[in-house]
Amino acid sequence: MTPPSSYTYLGPEGTFTEAALLQVPGAGGARRVPALTVGSALDAVRAGSVDAAMVPIENSVEGGVSATLDAIAVGAPLRILREELVPITFVLAGRPGVGLGDVRRIATHGHAWAQCRTWVDTNIPDAEYFPASSTAAAAHGLAEGEEGYDAAICSPLVAERLGLAVLALDIGDVTDAVTRFVLVGRPEDLPPRTGADKTTLVIPLPEDHPGALMQILDQFAARGVNLSRIESRPTGQFLGDYFFSVDADGHVEDARVADALKGLHRISPGLRFLGSYARADRRSPAVERHTSDDAFAAADGWLGDILGGR
Repeated sequence: MTPPSSYTYLGPEGTFTEAALLQVPGAGGARRVPALTVGSALDAVRAGSVDAAMVPIENSVEGGVSATLDAIAVGAPLRILREELVPITFVLAGRPGVGLGDVRRIATHGHAWAQCRTWVDTNIPDAEYFPASSTAAAAHGLAEGEEGYDAAICSPLVAERLGLAVLALDIGDVTDAVTRFVLVGRPEDLPPRTGADKTTLVIPLPEDHPGALMQILDQFAARGVNLSRIESRPTGQFLGDYFFSVDADGHVEDARVADALKGLHRISPGLRFLGSYARADRRSPAVERHTSDDAFAAADGWLGDILGGR
């Protein structure tokens, strides 16, 4: 697989997304273009102006990142090439000379606000939330003198880069919070199987009827494929119309995963394969003997003998 030579990421500079991108071998010396939104980052890949985009997809506190789950589920197909995990630490930053007692409005991304809400309610109970497109965008606006708020929740790195005063350290409500990011490219290459892989899918619900979700889950359960994440998202077509975003343990080249995907396609022909790629934690799934590649190969051989008249 040819490594990308140009990237985009959810900007501006100093976001946790940029930190995730810099964990990719070779990305530090490549062309990196910040994007205003997740959608615009993915559209840049589709248009061919960059080779790949790094975007957040899941947080250990808040769950799936809806902007990414929705944007990657529609439009020209894309392919997840790898994932990165980034520990998340937040600070409260202000302009030099501003004290904690001066803070009335705090800007940050919605996920960051949710992860720091208890600390804010305890220490600045009257503070109001001012939404920003990212934690770094909030910090940049503060540094540039943007009116409307007087503090930002952001990463320690961007606060230091911009010369902001750190009013409070490590304000996250949950220690050891982690955000998962995915590197997304065009569907030209399939990362090789490593034995510690993950497969991401978008599964539309063709029709709403009793047991519809169970039919989908049975395709994985019957073949011993574990799901590490499953979320429902509205399609936007009409109330009650949903698709499922799923992460399954294993690679599409694993016989059990391939067989599950074929079963899913029979139920939901609009199934979208978003990629099979190495897990960031390198943890291999437990595979029962009867769902191993050897077991599937033996079953295929046994049936072949019957059909061949032997």
